[in-house]
Amino acid sequence: MIRMKWVVAAVVAAALGLASAPSRADDPSQLAVGLGAFDFDHKQPAGELRAEYRFAQGYYFIKPVIGAFGTSRSSVYAYGGLRADIVLYDHYVIMPVAAVGYYDKGNGKDLGSHLEFKTGVELAYRFDNAMRLGLAFDHISNAGITKRNPGTENLLVMYSLPLGW
Repeated sequence: MIRMKWVVAAVVAAALGLASAPSRADDPSQLAVGLGAFDFDHKQPAGELRAEYRFAQGYYFIKPVIGAFGTSRSSVYAYGGLRADIVLYDHYVIMPVAAVGYYDKGNGKDLGSHLEFKTGVELAYRFDNAMRLGLAFDHISNAGITKRNPGTENLLVMYSLPLGW
């Protein structure tokens, strides 16, 4: 569990280190949808359906994101945070994300708190029309604000549709 946090932190740090790469300022806001696995490497895996709104405006390469997901075990999570939209060679995108949100376990995994933090990264291919297809990995936990803090890892295929073209 601790090693996974270090892996995520290293990936995010490496992506931020590439921030000197040019970012496409002309990319519009995006609606992203994803399908994948919630808690895929633990004892209570579930299917996950996610939706995000990714804002075009930001500060340099840092941009806001809001989103929500639901699982096949009736867990829900709504969040807001920041992403770094780093476009490499016009077609490859690395997008580290950090967010905070409200979690309700439903019939799913008890993460120990309603307040949960999400960190992760998405690696995507950016098509010429600014659509993206990628693989997202993230970790959600309450960062130890309660005694119970099992955390979860999620893996999704994400499709981003540019808005306003």
